[in-house]
Amino acid sequence: MQDTEQAKPFISFIIPVYNLPAEMVEECIESIRNLSLSKQEREIIVIDDGSDIPIINELDNLSDDIIYVHQHNKGAAAARNKGLQLATGLYIQFVDGDDLLIRNQYDYCIDIVRHCHPDMMMFNMRVSKKRSSEQLQWKGKSVFVSSPYKHTSPTTGSEYLCRNNLRATPWGYIFLRTMLDNLRFDESLHGQEDEDFAPRLILRSKRLIVTAAKAYLYYQRSNSMMRNNDSQRINTRLSNHEAVIDKLCEALTTLSDEDKPALERRIAQLTMDYLYNIIKLKHDASLLELTIKRLKSKGLFPPPNKHYTKKYTCFRNAIVCSITRKILIKII
Repeated sequence: MQDTEQAKPFISFIIPVYNLPAEMVEECIESIRNLSLSKQEREIIVIDDGSDIPIINELDNLSDDIIYVHQHNKGAAAARNKGLQLATGLYIQFVDGDDLLIRNQYDYCIDIVRHCHPDMMMFNMRVSKKRSSEQLQWKGKSVFVSSPYKHTSPTTGSEYLCRNNLRATPWGYIFLRTMLDNLRFDESLHGQEDEDFAPRLILRSKRLIVTAAKAYLYYQRSNSMMRNNDSQRINTRLSNHEAVIDKLCEALTTLSDEDKPALERRIAQLTMDYLYNIIKLKHDASLLELTIKRLKSKGLFPPPNKHYTKKYTCFRNAIVCSITRKILIKII
Protein backbone atom coordinates (compact mmCIF):
# COMPACT_ATOMS: atom_id res chain seq x y z
CA MET A 1 0.00 0.00 0.00
CA GLN A 2 2.82 2.39 0.87
CA ASP A 3 4.52 1.88 -2.52
CA THR A 4 1.20 2.57 -4.29
CA GLU A 5 0.75 5.83 -2.40
CA GLN A 6 4.31 6.92 -3.20
CA ALA A 7 3.74 6.21 -6.89
CA LYS A 8 0.89 8.71 -7.09
CA PRO A 9 1.74 12.12 -8.59
CA PHE A 10 1.93 15.09 -6.25
CA ILE A 11 -0.10 17.35 -8.58
CA SER A 12 -2.41 16.49 -11.48
CA PHE A 13 -2.57 19.35 -14.01
CA ILE A 14 -5.83 19.33 -16.01
CA ILE A 15 -5.74 21.27 -19.29
CA PRO A 16 -8.98 21.70 -21.31
CA VAL A 17 -8.30 22.50 -24.97
CA TYR A 18 -10.59 23.55 -27.81
CA ASN A 19 -9.36 24.72 -31.23
CA LEU A 20 -6.19 26.28 -29.86
CA PRO A 21 -2.94 26.63 -31.83
CA ALA A 22 -0.60 23.74 -31.01
CA GLU A 23 2.16 26.21 -30.14
CA MET A 24 0.03 27.71 -27.36
CA VAL A 25 -0.77 24.31 -25.87
CA GLU A 26 2.86 23.24 -26.11
CA GLU A 27 3.96 26.39 -24.26
CA CYS A 28 1.35 25.69 -21.60
CA ILE A 29 2.62 22.14 -21.13
CA GLU A 30 6.25 23.30 -21.12
CA SER A 31 5.45 25.79 -18.34
CA ILE A 32 4.35 22.80 -16.24
CA ARG A 33 7.31 20.62 -17.22
CA ASN A 34 9.70 23.40 -16.19
CA LEU A 35 8.40 23.49 -12.60
CA SER A 36 10.36 22.03 -9.69
CA LEU A 37 8.47 18.75 -9.96
CA SER A 38 9.99 15.51 -11.17
CA LYS A 39 8.23 13.59 -13.93
CA GLN A 40 6.91 11.19 -11.27
CA GLU A 41 5.51 14.06 -9.20
CA ARG A 42 3.41 15.56 -11.98
CA GLU A 43 0.54 14.30 -14.09
CA ILE A 44 -0.42 16.36 -17.15
CA ILE A 45 -3.90 15.60 -18.49
CA VAL A 46 -4.94 17.26 -21.76
CA ILE A 47 -8.66 17.05 -22.55
CA ASP A 48 -9.27 17.98 -26.19
CA ASP A 49 -12.91 19.05 -26.15
CA GLY A 50 -13.81 18.29 -29.74
CA SER A 51 -11.25 20.40 -31.60
CA ASP A 52 -11.84 20.36 -35.36
CA ILE A 53 -8.36 18.86 -35.78
CA PRO A 54 -7.18 16.72 -32.82
CA ILE A 55 -4.15 18.49 -31.43
CA ILE A 56 -2.29 15.34 -30.37
CA ASN A 57 -0.82 14.99 -33.87
CA GLU A 58 1.14 18.20 -33.27
CA LEU A 59 2.29 17.24 -29.77
CA ASP A 60 4.27 14.13 -30.72
CA ASN A 61 7.35 15.30 -28.83
CA LEU A 62 5.28 15.52 -25.62
CA SER A 63 3.13 12.41 -26.01
CA ASP A 64 5.18 10.42 -23.48
CA ASP A 65 4.69 13.10 -20.85
CA ILE A 66 0.92 13.71 -21.09
CA ILE A 67 -2.37 11.86 -20.85
CA TYR A 68 -4.42 12.90 -23.88
CA VAL A 69 -8.17 12.41 -24.39
CA HIS A 70 -10.22 13.64 -27.34
CA GLN A 71 -13.96 13.87 -26.73
CA HIS A 72 -17.00 15.34 -28.50
CA ASN A 73 -17.39 19.05 -27.87
CA LYS A 74 -19.30 19.44 -24.60
CA GLY A 75 -17.79 22.60 -23.11
CA ALA A 76 -15.11 23.46 -20.56
CA ALA A 77 -17.11 22.04 -17.63
CA ALA A 78 -17.32 18.59 -19.24
CA ALA A 79 -13.63 18.72 -20.18
CA ARG A 80 -12.62 19.52 -16.60
CA ASN A 81 -14.93 16.82 -15.25
CA LYS A 82 -13.28 14.30 -17.56
CA GLY A 83 -9.91 15.43 -16.27
CA LEU A 84 -11.07 14.96 -12.68
CA GLN A 85 -12.24 11.47 -13.55
CA LEU A 86 -8.75 10.58 -14.80
CA ALA A 87 -6.65 12.43 -12.21
CA THR A 88 -4.71 10.41 -9.65
CA GLY A 89 -2.61 13.16 -8.05
CA LEU A 90 -2.70 14.19 -4.41
CA TYR A 91 -3.52 17.75 -5.52
CA ILE A 92 -5.34 19.17 -8.55
CA GLN A 93 -4.49 22.24 -10.63
CA PHE A 94 -6.56 23.45 -13.59
CA VAL A 95 -4.72 25.30 -16.37
CA ASP A 96 -6.35 26.71 -19.49
CA GLY A 97 -4.58 25.61 -22.65
CA ASP A 98 -3.69 29.14 -23.74
CA ASP A 99 -2.29 30.18 -20.35
CA LEU A 100 0.98 29.55 -18.50
CA LEU A 101 2.17 28.82 -14.99
CA ILE A 102 4.86 31.28 -13.90
CA ARG A 103 7.74 29.14 -12.74
CA ASN A 104 9.33 30.98 -9.82
CA GLN A 105 5.97 32.05 -8.40
CA TYR A 106 4.30 28.66 -8.80
CA ASP A 107 7.35 26.87 -7.36
CA TYR A 108 6.91 29.07 -4.31
CA CYS A 109 3.32 27.79 -4.03
CA ILE A 110 4.52 24.20 -4.39
CA ASP A 111 7.00 24.71 -1.55
CA ILE A 112 4.26 26.07 0.73
CA VAL A 113 1.97 23.15 -0.13
CA ARG A 114 4.78 20.66 0.60
CA HIS A 115 5.57 22.17 4.00
CA CYS A 116 2.15 23.33 5.25
CA HIS A 117 -0.10 20.58 3.80
CA PRO A 118 -3.16 22.78 3.16
CA ASP A 119 -6.40 21.47 1.72
CA MET A 120 -6.26 24.39 -0.66
CA MET A 121 -3.88 27.18 -1.66
CA MET A 122 -5.09 30.26 -3.52
CA PHE A 123 -2.72 32.48 -5.51
CA ASN A 124 -2.84 35.52 -7.76
CA MET A 125 -2.50 35.99 -11.50
CA ARG A 126 -1.00 38.27 -14.08
CA VAL A 127 -3.16 39.26 -17.09
CA SER A 128 -1.63 39.52 -20.56
CA LYS A 129 -3.30 40.73 -23.76
CA LYS A 130 -0.34 39.82 -25.97
CA ARG A 131 1.14 36.47 -26.89
CA SER A 132 4.59 37.26 -28.30
CA SER A 133 7.53 35.31 -26.93
CA GLU A 134 9.37 38.58 -26.28
CA GLN A 135 6.53 39.94 -24.18
CA LEU A 136 6.08 36.68 -22.28
CA GLN A 137 9.83 36.00 -22.02
CA TRP A 138 8.99 32.33 -22.38
CA LYS A 139 10.26 29.75 -24.92
CA GLY A 140 11.87 27.61 -22.22
CA LYS A 141 12.82 30.51 -19.96
CA SER A 142 11.30 31.44 -16.63
CA VAL A 143 8.62 34.10 -16.77
CA PHE A 144 9.64 36.36 -13.91
CA VAL A 145 7.10 38.68 -12.33
CA SER A 146 7.97 40.30 -9.02
CA SER A 147 5.42 40.03 -6.22
CA PRO A 148 5.51 39.78 -2.44
CA TYR A 149 6.50 36.29 -1.36
CA LYS A 150 4.28 35.84 1.65
CA HIS A 151 1.25 33.81 2.60
CA THR A 152 -1.48 33.76 5.22
CA SER A 153 -1.80 31.36 8.11
CA PRO A 154 -4.23 28.50 7.44
CA THR A 155 -7.90 29.38 7.80
CA THR A 156 -11.14 27.62 6.93
CA GLY A 157 -12.89 28.17 3.64
CA SER A 158 -15.91 29.44 5.54
CA GLU A 159 -13.84 32.09 7.34
CA TYR A 160 -12.25 33.15 4.06
CA LEU A 161 -15.58 33.58 2.24
CA CYS A 162 -16.99 35.54 5.18
CA ARG A 163 -14.19 38.11 4.88
CA ASN A 164 -13.32 38.21 1.19
CA ASN A 165 -14.74 38.57 -2.28
CA LEU A 166 -14.19 35.51 -4.41
CA ARG A 167 -12.59 35.28 -7.85
CA ALA A 168 -14.15 32.03 -8.98
CA THR A 169 -11.70 31.14 -11.74
CA PRO A 170 -11.01 27.38 -11.56
CA TRP A 171 -7.27 27.84 -12.11
CA GLY A 172 -6.73 30.22 -9.19
CA TYR A 173 -5.99 27.52 -6.63
CA ILE A 174 -4.36 24.16 -5.91
CA PHE A 175 -6.60 21.78 -3.96
CA LEU A 176 -6.61 18.30 -2.48
CA ARG A 177 -8.31 15.82 -4.78
CA THR A 178 -10.00 14.16 -1.79
CA MET A 179 -11.90 17.42 -1.09
CA LEU A 180 -14.04 16.79 -4.16
CA ASP A 181 -15.93 13.69 -3.09
CA ASN A 182 -18.85 13.86 -5.58
CA LEU A 183 -18.47 17.56 -6.43
CA ARG A 184 -18.19 18.28 -10.16
CA PHE A 185 -18.78 21.19 -12.53
CA ASP A 186 -22.41 21.60 -13.60
CA GLU A 187 -22.24 21.09 -17.36
CA SER A 188 -25.56 22.87 -17.95
CA LEU A 189 -24.22 26.23 -16.70
CA HIS A 190 -22.21 27.14 -19.79
CA GLY A 191 -19.87 30.00 -18.91
CA GLN A 192 -21.02 30.21 -15.27
CA GLU A 193 -20.10 26.77 -13.93
CA ASP A 194 -17.08 28.19 -12.08
CA GLU A 195 -19.32 30.42 -9.97
CA ASP A 196 -21.20 27.35 -8.76
CA PHE A 197 -18.16 25.10 -8.29
CA ALA A 198 -15.70 27.41 -6.50
CA PRO A 199 -17.70 28.39 -3.37
CA ARG A 200 -18.85 24.80 -2.82
CA LEU A 201 -15.24 23.58 -3.00
CA ILE A 202 -13.86 26.35 -0.80
CA LEU A 203 -16.44 25.67 1.91
CA ARG A 204 -15.03 22.15 2.17
CA SER A 205 -11.56 23.45 3.01
CA LYS A 206 -10.43 23.26 6.64
CA ARG A 207 -6.90 24.52 5.92
CA LEU A 208 -6.84 27.24 3.27
CA ILE A 209 -3.72 29.33 2.59
CA VAL A 210 -3.66 32.47 0.43
CA THR A 211 -0.64 34.09 -1.22
CA ALA A 212 -0.24 37.27 -3.26
CA ALA A 213 2.31 35.53 -5.51
CA LYS A 214 1.34 35.90 -9.17
CA ALA A 215 1.74 32.27 -10.15
CA TYR A 216 -0.57 32.19 -13.20
CA LEU A 217 -0.34 34.04 -16.51
CA TYR A 218 -3.83 34.55 -17.93
CA TYR A 219 -4.06 35.33 -21.62
CA GLN A 220 -7.05 37.62 -22.23
CA ARG A 221 -8.26 36.91 -25.73
CA SER A 222 -10.52 39.49 -27.38
CA ASN A 223 -12.85 36.76 -28.68
CA SER A 224 -13.29 34.92 -25.38
CA MET A 225 -16.82 33.88 -24.44
CA MET A 226 -17.01 36.21 -21.44
CA ARG A 227 -16.15 39.18 -23.68
CA ASN A 228 -18.46 38.22 -26.55
CA ASN A 229 -21.28 40.75 -27.10
CA ASP A 230 -23.48 38.43 -29.14
CA SER A 231 -27.08 38.88 -27.94
CA GLN A 232 -27.79 35.17 -27.59
CA ARG A 233 -24.60 34.59 -25.61
CA ILE A 234 -25.48 37.49 -23.31
CA ASN A 235 -28.95 36.08 -22.67
CA THR A 236 -27.50 32.63 -21.96
CA ARG A 237 -24.89 34.12 -19.65
CA LEU A 238 -27.51 36.06 -17.67
CA SER A 239 -29.86 33.10 -17.49
CA ASN A 240 -27.09 30.83 -16.20
CA HIS A 241 -26.00 33.51 -13.72
CA GLU A 242 -29.44 33.45 -12.12
CA ALA A 243 -29.42 29.64 -12.21
CA VAL A 244 -26.18 29.66 -10.19
CA ILE A 245 -27.76 31.94 -7.59
CA ASP A 246 -30.75 29.59 -7.35
CA LYS A 247 -28.50 26.54 -6.94
CA LEU A 248 -26.45 28.19 -4.19
CA CYS A 249 -29.65 29.21 -2.40
CA GLU A 250 -30.69 25.55 -2.43
CA ALA A 251 -27.28 24.61 -1.05
CA LEU A 252 -27.85 26.92 1.94
CA THR A 253 -30.38 24.44 3.33
CA THR A 254 -27.67 21.77 3.64
CA LEU A 255 -25.08 23.92 5.43
CA SER A 256 -24.28 24.27 9.10
CA ASP A 257 -25.09 27.53 10.90
CA GLU A 258 -21.34 28.23 10.89
CA ASP A 259 -21.05 28.01 7.09
CA LYS A 260 -24.31 29.72 6.10
CA PRO A 261 -23.08 33.34 6.53
CA ALA A 262 -20.20 32.63 4.14
CA LEU A 263 -22.46 31.40 1.36
CA GLU A 264 -25.05 34.11 2.08
CA ARG A 265 -22.37 36.72 1.44
CA ARG A 266 -21.43 35.01 -1.80
CA ILE A 267 -25.07 34.85 -2.94
CA ALA A 268 -25.52 38.56 -2.16
CA GLN A 269 -22.43 39.43 -4.20
CA LEU A 270 -23.55 37.30 -7.13
CA THR A 271 -27.01 38.93 -6.99
CA MET A 272 -25.43 42.39 -7.14
CA ASP A 273 -23.21 41.29 -10.03
CA TYR A 274 -26.27 39.88 -11.80
CA LEU A 275 -28.21 43.13 -11.54
CA TYR A 276 -25.16 45.14 -12.59
CA ASN A 277 -24.68 42.95 -15.67
CA ILE A 278 -28.34 43.27 -16.65
CA ILE A 279 -27.94 47.05 -16.57
CA LYS A 280 -24.58 47.06 -18.37
CA LEU A 281 -25.33 44.43 -21.01
CA LYS A 282 -29.03 45.02 -21.71
CA HIS A 283 -29.77 48.68 -20.85
CA ASP A 284 -33.40 47.70 -20.48
CA ALA A 285 -35.34 49.31 -17.60
CA SER A 286 -38.34 47.01 -18.06
CA LEU A 287 -36.15 43.90 -17.93
CA LEU A 288 -34.45 45.20 -14.81
CA GLU A 289 -37.79 45.74 -13.05
CA LEU A 290 -39.04 42.28 -14.05
CA THR A 291 -35.82 40.76 -12.73
CA ILE A 292 -36.11 42.61 -9.44
CA LYS A 293 -39.71 41.42 -9.11
CA ARG A 294 -38.58 37.83 -9.67
CA LEU A 295 -35.72 38.19 -7.17
CA LYS A 296 -38.17 39.59 -4.60
CA SER A 297 -40.32 36.47 -4.96
CA LYS A 298 -37.25 34.39 -4.12
CA GLY A 299 -36.34 36.50 -1.10
CA LEU A 300 -33.22 37.86 -2.83
CA PHE A 301 -34.28 41.50 -3.10
CA PRO A 302 -33.62 43.86 -1.49
CA PRO A 303 -30.14 42.43 -0.92
CA PRO A 304 -28.76 42.26 2.66
CA ASN A 305 -27.91 45.64 4.13
CA LYS A 306 -24.40 44.50 5.02
CA HIS A 307 -21.13 46.39 4.63
CA TYR A 308 -19.30 43.65 2.75
CA THR A 309 -17.33 46.14 0.62
CA LYS A 310 -17.67 49.83 -0.29
CA LYS A 311 -18.61 48.86 -3.84
CA TYR A 312 -21.30 46.49 -2.60
CA THR A 313 -22.76 49.08 -0.23
CA CYS A 314 -22.84 51.85 -2.86
CA PHE A 315 -24.49 49.69 -5.50
CA ARG A 316 -26.90 48.16 -3.00
CA ASN A 317 -28.06 51.59 -1.86
CA ALA A 318 -28.56 52.69 -5.47
CA ILE A 319 -30.36 49.58 -6.74
CA VAL A 320 -33.00 49.48 -3.97
CA CYS A 321 -34.40 52.89 -5.02
CA SER A 322 -36.51 53.08 -8.20
CA ILE A 323 -35.29 56.63 -8.96
CA THR A 324 -31.59 55.80 -8.72
CA ARG A 325 -32.17 52.61 -10.75
CA LYS A 326 -33.18 54.82 -13.67
CA ILE A 327 -29.97 56.80 -13.23
CA LEU A 328 -27.92 53.59 -13.20
CA ILE A 329 -29.47 52.56 -16.52
CA LYS A 330 -28.20 55.82 -18.06
CA ILE A 331 -24.70 55.95 -16.59
CA ILE A 332 -23.51 52.30 -16.62
